[in-house]
Amino acid sequence: MTRIAILDYGMGNLRSVEKALERVGAEAVISADPEAVRAADGVILPGVGAFPAAMRRVHELGLDALVSERLEQGTPVLGICLGLQLLFSSSVENEGAQGLGLMAGEVEPLQAPGLKVPHIGWSPVRWERESELTDGLDAEVPFYFVHSFTPRPRDRDDVLGTAEYGERFACAVARPPVFGVQFHPEKSSAAGLRLLRNFAAICTPVPA
Repeated sequence: MTRIAILDYGMGNLRSVEKALERVGAEAVISADPEAVRAADGVILPGVGAFPAAMRRVHELGLDALVSERLEQGTPVLGICLGLQLLFSSSVENEGAQGLGLMAGEVEPLQAPGLKVPHIGWSPVRWERESELTDGLDAEVPFYFVHSFTPRPRDRDDVLGTAEYGERFACAVARPPVFGVQFHPEKSSAAGLRLLRNFAAICTPVPA
């Protein structure tokens, strides 16, 4: 069974991600222990809250170095919600902070004049290109969002999916083995489970 480590740094809806992974047939391990993360076939970086506080916790626990180590070994990593934002160079949220720098770009406020921010609810996601992560999903499919900030990828080739709320913004990125989604697949019904099943398939070890 494919084992996926959900990184626990105290800022994420970990149990719902764990339950969703179990529903698609993966073994989920919630942990910040380096050996448990090294033993996993894939890594999920979740996150709910403010970017600077999250990065402080990630750094304090050494998870930034651990994520880089796993990526160097070719292990797939999926950032979810705030976890997607942490993949980028920096954020202007609150006092601002440097991110993991795995994707080039800054995280900035969502531009939605006349609309309530945070953006909470279902919005159609349009896939901009093909990816193993979106295999079997319609060209445009609703996912559930909760966010006030959005990344601005410098490289358009990193953008996998976009959604519209005031502006059209990047809500999914892919540069294998790095993936990220702004929405919550664990709260997005059948489409969300399909995306997580696809991620688990990407993480499944290939027999020698």
